[in-house]
Formats: sequence, C-alpha cells, structure tokens
Amino acid sequence: MQLIDIGVNFHSKQLAGHTDAILARARKAGVATILATGTSLGASNKAVALADSHRQVYATAGVHPHDASQWGASTAVAMQALWQNPKVVAIGECGLDYNRMFSPREAQRVAFEAQLAGALSTGLPLFLHCRDAFDDFHAMLREASQAGARGVVHCMTGTLDEALAYLALGFDIGVTGWVTDLARGKDLRTAVEQIPLDRLHLETDAPYLRPKTAPKGEGFNEPAFLPYVATEIALLRGDVTADEVAAACTANSARLFGLPPMAGEDSRSRYG
Repeated sequence: MQLIDIGVNFHSKQLAGHTDAILARARKAGVATILATGTSLGASNKAVALADSHRQVYATAGVHPHDASQWGASTAVAMQALWQNPKVVAIGECGLDYNRMFSPREAQRVAFEAQLAGALSTGLPLFLHCRDAFDDFHAMLREASQAGARGVVHCMTGTLDEALAYLALGFDIGVTGWVTDLARGKDLRTAVEQIPLDRLHLETDAPYLRPKTAPKGEGFNEPAFLPYVATEIALLRGDVTADEVAAACTANSARLFGLPPMAGEDSRSRYG
C-alpha cells in the first residue's frame, strides 16, 4: 500500500521538532509522499523549506481564512515567489470559514479571491477550506472553475449535496480521520459511499483529527495513521478493498498535484 498524505501541518506546535521521526514512521506505514500545508506566509515558508530539504515532502503555499486579515500587497508578492518553487504543488490552504471568524468575512473573501486568481495565473491546483460558508464559497469556486481552476476541497466535513456540488464544478474531495467519527462524521460517512473513487484523496490534517480507529493513545495524529482512513472508506463503500482505495487515491493525488511516481522513494529524476 503506497499512500500520499495531501495535508500535514508540520508548522503546528504538536509536530514541531518531530519531523524526522514522523517521516520515518510514515515511510514504514507506506506513506511515500506528504504535502506540508501552508496556512499563512510564515507557515508557507516553513512548509517550502521542509519540502526543499526532504525528498518525500512537497508543499502548499497560501493563507488560511483564519489569517486572511494578514493578506496585503507584501503578502501577495511573497506568495507569488513561493508559487514559483518547483516543490510547491498547490495554492492554499485557502477558502472561507464563517465558524470561528478569526478574520472578517470581507477580508476572507479578498484573500480567497486573490488566491483563486493566483491559481489561474500559475496553473497550480487549489487546496481548499470551507466551514459554515458553503454559499459564498461555492459561488466563488463556480466562477473560478469556469475560468479553469481545479483542486481539492480539503478535509471535507459537509453533506453529500455539498460534495456533489463541488464535484460538479470539477473539484475533488479530501477525506481525513473525520470519516471514522461515528458521532460527528455522519455526513461525511454518507458522502464517501457515493463519491466516485477517482475523485477522492486521503489526508490526515495532522496533528488534528486522529482516526478513531487508530491505536488508543494521547498522542497527536500523524501520516502513519493514514491507512486507517483508507480502511474506513473501504468498509463504508463495501465494494473495494483498502488497497484499492489507497491505489486509486494515490493515483488521484499524483495526477492532481503533478507528483512523480513513487516521489517519496526517489524524486531525483525531477529534483535531484
């Protein structure tokens, strides 16, 4: 089972200082490639630096809606430079979040619009975030998709109807350990049964959302637990094995993000 984890927050306090051990455990669990998530200019710089120093790691670069108030001319210039780095494979994490409102709605929309434009100008896919903001988020995505944008709605927690709406626009769906949560994950569990397998991606969103089916413990979530997400999807669907889910999702992620085959084991032909 070779896996790609499309979202890990290496910049988080929980994961800081544990990179080498996390990557070693990931390789042992069959996670060949990991995308380090950029959620602010600072986090994006850290993600890119990590990707530049580890062959199995790639990066996203962007500004999360929580940090949208930080978006301005200097941030835009800095992001444009990061987006040119060959190990940056997506723009984001970007989108809208009307749940906790760490940044005002208008600031979120301004930052999101700028990053949508960046995706169109660079050709990079989007690494997307939406929470309690479906109507505005979908409307902005619809315009971007009509102009040629593509990407994945990361850490999907919404309803089947929302998932189908994203799929209709051409955007894929990222699934985390949320799918193993019988209480909070009911909508996602229903959606996963019907989302086409060639539109799904696997992610941990580590250190958050540790799968409920992972070994009991107080530790943080990490890429080594990604197989539990693939297994849960297989159990819910009932028509595929965990290995088949892993193979399909790995192919989907490699295709969307332009990753070379077996990037985690040897990417020297592209970056060596």
